[in-house]
Amino acid sequence: MGVCDAPQYTPYQYICVTIFSFDFHWTGARRAVHTIRDKNKLLARVRRIQGQTQALERQLSEEGDCVEILQQIAAIRGAINGLMGAVIEGHLVDHIINEPDQAQREAELAPVLHVIKAYLK
Repeated sequence: MGVCDAPQYTPYQYICVTIFSFDFHWTGARRAVHTIRDKNKLLARVRRIQGQTQALERQLSEEGDCVEILQQIAAIRGAINGLMGAVIEGHLVDHIINEPDQAQREAELAPVLHVIKAYLK
């Protein structure tokens, strides 16, 4: 599979694919050793992000100070970036670096490169 053939994931879909081993486009589940191994840490990050977004919603509903709202948005962005970084790192190590089969490494690299490019837009 080439880079052009990689699935079109939104950042949310990529998180779902990697954390929950569910693939929106391909048949069957992808192996996700790193997300299974790191599941508790990743879920803790997701729960912190949920708490941060709930706090942001409260701030907006209560017409909070705009500087505090901006700080909360920046914190959420940082938390999302941290989560994405952790999942990408696990993917690269488990599916690229530690993968003995060259063809499998190439097949695993294309989708993650596509997701990274989409995330950075």
